Amino acid sequence: MSLTPGQCRAARSLIGWSQDQLSIASKVAKATIANFETGNRVPYPRTLVDIQAALETAGVEFIPENGGGAGVRLRGSK
Repeated sequence: MSLTPGQCRAARSLIGWSQDQLSIASKVAKATIANFETGNRVPYPRTLVDIQAALETAGVEFIPENGGGAGVRLRGSK
């Protein structure tokens, strides 16, 4: 599954993170995140992996497209 700009925005919103906070956690430049989220740029695949990993570590779960579209949710407690 490839991270979409909408999933990135939604994931940040779920955990209350700014682009600055995601930048720090993922070690990806804020400008790269901003350009990705607005659809102005598609980062390198490794950069998308870093962004997704930071969001997953913070408790976001990514949902693949399954007929209803790709999405995000907070990981449930186990």
